Amino acid sequence: MIRRRTVLASALGIGGGLLLPGTGVAHAAARTDWSRAVVDSTVARYPDPASLGGWGYTRGLFLLGAYRVYQRVGEPSYLAYIKRWVDNFVDADGHMSRTFDNLDAMQSGNLLLMLHRETGDARYRTAADQIRARFADYPRTADGGMWHATGKTNELWGDGVFMAQPFLLRYGIAYGDKSYAYDEVTRNLAVYFRHLKASNGLIYHAYDADGDAPWNPDDATGTSAHFWARAIGWTAMTHIEVLEMLPARHPRRAELIANVRHLAKGFLRYQDRATGRWFQVVDKPGEPGNWTETSASSMYTLMLHAALDHGWIRGGDYAAAARRGYRGVLDKVTVDADGLTSIADISEGTNVGDLAYYLGRKRNTNDLHGLGAFLLMNERLAY
Repeated sequence: MIRRRTVLASALGIGGGLLLPGTGVAHAAARTDWSRAVVDSTVARYPDPASLGGWGYTRGLFLLGAYRVYQRVGEPSYLAYIKRWVDNFVDADGHMSRTFDNLDAMQSGNLLLMLHRETGDARYRTAADQIRARFADYPRTADGGMWHATGKTNELWGDGVFMAQPFLLRYGIAYGDKSYAYDEVTRNLAVYFRHLKASNGLIYHAYDADGDAPWNPDDATGTSAHFWARAIGWTAMTHIEVLEMLPARHPRRAELIANVRHLAKGFLRYQDRATGRWFQVVDKPGEPGNWTETSASSMYTLMLHAALDHGWIRGGDYAAAARRGYRGVLDKVTVDADGLTSIADISEGTNVGDLAYYLGRKRNTNDLHGLGAFLLMNERLAY
């Protein structure tokens, strides 16, 4: 039996309390540290990190979130857990038996950079070098956008930017490769956004420069037909991560901030006022079978909060949307009779498809997409 323990039941606060920029209102804090609760519950369910699964972006996302919690609380078992998972894939010489033929395979490389910094073990730098080397000949569109996968010719998916660009930028900053990283990362964000941008404040899930992808609606734009929530969320989070590492005078900085403002308008326009969350197909809230999705709602809330905090967007409407989003996500957090925390209504992994495909995706509980997105959001908003 599940008993609800949500932000609504605890005066809207968790951990050290919540202060949303522009509001001047600090909400009273409950005693539960929900970030730690999510990490501890996941470790309890998967005591051997290898049981999380193979090298892949969902594990990398969750463990990136766990690392952010480690940075705040200093719990050594969290770092040890991350290290044990990564060590399944990095041998004694720092080699990884992977080809990195898709962007998804690069996301967990962020953990290599963090472990090298935390431990000083050169194996992790060597493994990160292997991913960095793949960028040199990784296929791109004519205007420089990295293909989502080598088997998806000239296709750009909104999901893909988070998988490769933050890693490349962190690598460049850490290891003296800044000039290349700044230019390559910002070029990709600009190219992706230009092709995917829609007039309603959102971005389409994908773009095909050749126009022959099975999901292409055969129009002049080359875009897919629908606005899938999490693809937009990946792009939103990437802009925040990149802007926070990018030099203040970088020539593409203003363009990336304009992208954030574009998305903020869309998030405000399509937020479900009843729940504070956003729908799986964002612009069709009244579509039968549509449902509010938790991982994307975490990502949108994170972007709104960070953009407000940095002054890239302003206004009480955005602050109110961030508050509603935070409440809405935490309304999906529950604790069972054994004291384990769960998060519900997380879409399973998703390709590009038609409307029925998106609406029919499984609504998972404790899917790592949602746990990782929650941790990244909660570490920003609650502490």
